[in-house]
Amino acid sequence: MIAQLLDAVFAVFFGVGACFFYFIGSHFVLERFFADSKGANGEVISRESLRNLLRPWIFLLPAVFMLFIYLVYPVFETLRLSFHDFTGERFVGFRNYHWAVQDPELLQAIGNNAMWLVVVPTLSVFFGLLVAVLADRVWWGGFAKSMIFMPMAISFVGASVIWKFVYDFRGADSEQIGSLNALVMFFGGEPEAWITIPFWNNFFLMIILIWIQTGFAMVILSAALRGVPEETLEAARIDGANEIQVFLKIMVPQIMGTILVVWTTITIIVLKIFDIVLAMTNGQWGTEVLANMMFDWMFRGGGDSGRGSTIALFIMIAVVPVMIWNIRRFRSEEES
Repeated sequence: MIAQLLDAVFAVFFGVGACFFYFIGSHFVLERFFADSKGANGEVISRESLRNLLRPWIFLLPAVFMLFIYLVYPVFETLRLSFHDFTGERFVGFRNYHWAVQDPELLQAIGNNAMWLVVVPTLSVFFGLLVAVLADRVWWGGFAKSMIFMPMAISFVGASVIWKFVYDFRGADSEQIGSLNALVMFFGGEPEAWITIPFWNNFFLMIILIWIQTGFAMVILSAALRGVPEETLEAARIDGANEIQVFLKIMVPQIMGTILVVWTTITIIVLKIFDIVLAMTNGQWGTEVLANMMFDWMFRGGGDSGRGSTIALFIMIAVVPVMIWNIRRFRSEEES
């Protein structure tokens, strides 16, 4: 524990020190090698414009280098590996892609990802918006928002451990410690191994991510709702609109841009979902998703970098359009 803490402290000081010396060093290089000079007739030749042109690029160079190493290069390497065998050395053409479109487990994972995409962003935004509207109408709304936002501070694996106790099943003849089974037995029902029930177990896993992301949606949408002009709301009420009409026809249209941003942000998280499935079921009982399947093929059972990379490309292809749409929307909002 102490060694890990010391490593973390060293990394922080090393990182800050490296940034500081890079800043000083780059400034020195600019002033040393691109300093003003004198011409043949003694006239001073200013290079201030050249220094101003180079300075942003020098400061951006480390970030660009890191992006290339950890983002650009892995994309091209993944693409290359997808055309090779499990060792990553022998070229096999489109064999991995042919396997991907015919493998029933991969097709099931794609279907499960599609269900996650429909259910999780929809319910997270719905509950987040509902809490954002209702919490401001009660005196204990601040406390309620704090409690709902708290799961955001928990890692996906930590949240999965918590919900494992909720869904826990110890056998029909054993004492149940799972919260859900205890509730079912209290009302006279029979305990169930909830995360092994085909099809429905996917929704039990989705609840975990909804529980986490509702707090994120609530905070963003609550801030957006505060930007709705009070005069508009009062005018609608004077004209005879009830609270539901004010909410649906005044508030929601005015924050629709924020709703879409929250929706797409959660969608990107869902497309990469891995931790919850790995910790809860490891893809068993029909709960497999693309990211967990990629991990299995890439790192388990000896590893198959060809098929693992092919699945990784499927995930990337699914994420990229959403990211492009988000970027274009941000640019259009900035221009307007």
